[in-house]
Amino acid sequence: MIRRLLIANRGEIAVRVARAAREMGISPVGIYSLADADAYHLQFMDDARCVGPAAATESYLNVDAVVTAGVDMKADAVHPGYGFLSERAGFARAVQDAGMIFVGPSPDAMAAMGSKIDAKRRVREFDVPTVPGYDGDDQSLPTLRREAERVGFPLLIKASAGGGGRGMRVVEKLDTFDESLAAAKREALAAFGDDAVLLERYLREPRHIEFQVLADAHGATIHLGERECSIQRRHQKIVEEAPSVALSPELRATMGAAAVRAAKSVNYVNAGTVEFMLDGDGAFYFLEMNTRLQVEHPVTELVYGVDLVQWQLRIANGERLTISQDDVRPRGWAIETRVYAEDPANHMLPSTGTISAWVAPEGPGVRLDSGVTAGSEVSVYYDPMLAKLIVFGSDRAHAIARMDRALEDFRIDGVRTNLPLLLWIVRDEWYREGRTTTSFLAHRLNESIFRAQEVPKEALLLMVAAILQRGAAPWRLGGVGMPLRLQHGDTISTTTASITQDPHRFRVAGALEGELAIRGGGAQLHAELGDLRATGTVSEGAGEWIARIGERSYAFAPAAPPSAHASGAHAGAGSDGRITAPMPGKIVKIAVRDGESVSEHALLLVLEAMKMEHRIEASAAATVRSVLVKEGDIVAGGAPLVELS
Repeated sequence: MIRRLLIANRGEIAVRVARAAREMGISPVGIYSLADADAYHLQFMDDARCVGPAAATESYLNVDAVVTAGVDMKADAVHPGYGFLSERAGFARAVQDAGMIFVGPSPDAMAAMGSKIDAKRRVREFDVPTVPGYDGDDQSLPTLRREAERVGFPLLIKASAGGGGRGMRVVEKLDTFDESLAAAKREALAAFGDDAVLLERYLREPRHIEFQVLADAHGATIHLGERECSIQRRHQKIVEEAPSVALSPELRATMGAAAVRAAKSVNYVNAGTVEFMLDGDGAFYFLEMNTRLQVEHPVTELVYGVDLVQWQLRIANGERLTISQDDVRPRGWAIETRVYAEDPANHMLPSTGTISAWVAPEGPGVRLDSGVTAGSEVSVYYDPMLAKLIVFGSDRAHAIARMDRALEDFRIDGVRTNLPLLLWIVRDEWYREGRTTTSFLAHRLNESIFRAQEVPKEALLLMVAAILQRGAAPWRLGGVGMPLRLQHGDTISTTTASITQDPHRFRVAGALEGELAIRGGGAQLHAELGDLRATGTVSEGAGEWIARIGERSYAFAPAAPPSAHASGAHAGAGSDGRITAPMPGKIVKIAVRDGESVSEHALLLVLEAMKMEHRIEASAAATVRSVLVKEGDIVAGGAPLVELS
C-alpha cells in the first residue's frame, strides 16, 4: 500500500498530486532545485529534498538524485507528474529497482509508446489508422531528405521521444529541410536525450482530439471520452475543452474504441492519453500516446466526474476499475486555458521576474490549478506555464461565458502573461462557433492588437496619481517636483508636479495640466484633473508599473532622462549596431563568425529559454563586426550578443 508518495516534479502538477494524495491519507514528499528552494509547491509537501542546481538536466532530470531522494524520504511510490522524467522508461525501472512503486505504466509500455516510431508500428497492427509518413530506423540525412521528398510538402518533422511541441518543425519546402531537421534534432536531444525523428504528412486544417484511457492490472481498459486541444501556439496547447463540438456520439464511440485498442497494443496499465488528428472529412489518424497524466486532465475530471490522479494511485495500489465503459457519460462542458508567463505584445516571448501581485478568479464552476503565487520567482530554467484556469458550465455557451469572466478577473503583475491572448480567444467569433483547428491562431490572430497603443490620458493620470500619493516623487526646494518621465511603449510622457497645502492635491504641468486631486489608495485609486477622471489600481514589479482601468492594463516604466546624444532611430540592431538578447537564456548555437557578411533575416544565433529555442536574426543586410558570446553561455535579457556594421 502507498503511504508515502514522492512527487518527482514541480509547479502546479506537484501541488495537484499532493492534494489528491493527502485526501487519500497518503503523505506527499517532494523535490526541488536550488532555483526552487522557496518554490510554492514545497508548501504542500511533508518533506522535501534538493536534487541539484537550477538547470533541469542537473536536478529534475537527474535520475539518480531523484531516486535517492525518494529512498532517503522513505517513499513507497513515485508519481512523475508530466514533463521531466514522466515518460522515461529508464526512470520507471530505476524507481522499481529501488523498491518503490512507479505510478504509471510499465517501463516496457512506456518505452514502446515513448518512441513515436515504435508506437506507430504497434498501433497499426491493432487496426488504428496512422498519418502517412516515414518512421524508419535509418536516421541519416540523405535518407531523411529522400523520404521527405516522397512524403511531400508541407511536412512535419517530429522528435520520436518527445512531446509538448519540442523537437517539432513544419517544413514548407525542401530548401529549408536540412536547417529545420538540424534544429529539431538539437532541440529533441536537449529536451529528451534522443534526437531520432519521424516525418509525417502535415495536415493543414485538422482538429487535435485526444482520448483519456484508464486501465487496471486486471485486464480492464476503458476510455473517458475526448478532449479537443486544437488551439495551439508553437505546437503547444493553450486552450482545451471537453467534449468536442466536432464529435457525434457515433464518432466518439469509434475513436474511443481505437484509443482502447492502441492502449492494449502495449498492455497498458494506469492513466494515459491517445492523441489523434481529425481531418475535415471525418477521417482520424493516430498521433501519439502520452504515457502519463496530461496537463489538460481537469476538463475530463469535471465532465466525467472522476479524479484521475486518485485513480492513478488506486491502480498503482493494485485496485480494479469500478467504472465500466457503459458508465461513461459526459455531462456539461469544461474549458481549460493555460496561463503562461509570455508576452503577447512581443511575439509570445517568455517573461521572467518576480510575481508582485496574484489575484485569482473565484466563483461557482471555477477551478485554478496553480504552481505559483505572489512573491514567486519565474526563472528562465523551466516551462513558463504558471497555472491552469478551468471552468465548468451546463453547456458550451455557459462555460465560455464563465471563462470570459474568470479571465477578466485574473490579475497577475510582475511578469507579462498571455491573459490578454486567452481573453481574446474566448471572445473570438470563430471560437464561439466552435470553428477550431490547429490553424486557428494562424487564421485569426493579429498580434499587433496586443502591442502598445497610444496611452489614454486616464491611464497616465492614474499612474502619476499613484506615484504622487506614494511619495515616490523627489521634491525640490520651493515645492516644485522633479519631472516624472514615464514610458509606455515608445511614448515618453513628462509631467512636472508641485505640492500644495492639501496633501491630496497637486499642481501638474506638461503632459497633464491643472490641479490633480487624489482619493483612495487601497483597492481602488481615484484621480481627478478637471473633467478628466480615472479609477483603477496601480501595482509595481519587474521594473515597471501596471495601471489597470476596468479590464485594460497599461505598462509604464521610468524613462531615462533626455540625452543630448539621443537618436530617434530605432534600428533592429540598436543605434550602435548591437543585437541584444530579447530575454534571459542559453546560447545553444552560433551561426556566424566575425567578419562574415549576412543578409536580412539571416540566422545569427539560437537562444534557448524556458525549454524553447528562439532564432535571433539580422534585421537588415550587414557585416558581423564581432560575436560577443559563445555556445553554452547563459545571458541576461538585454545582454549584447552580436555587433553588426
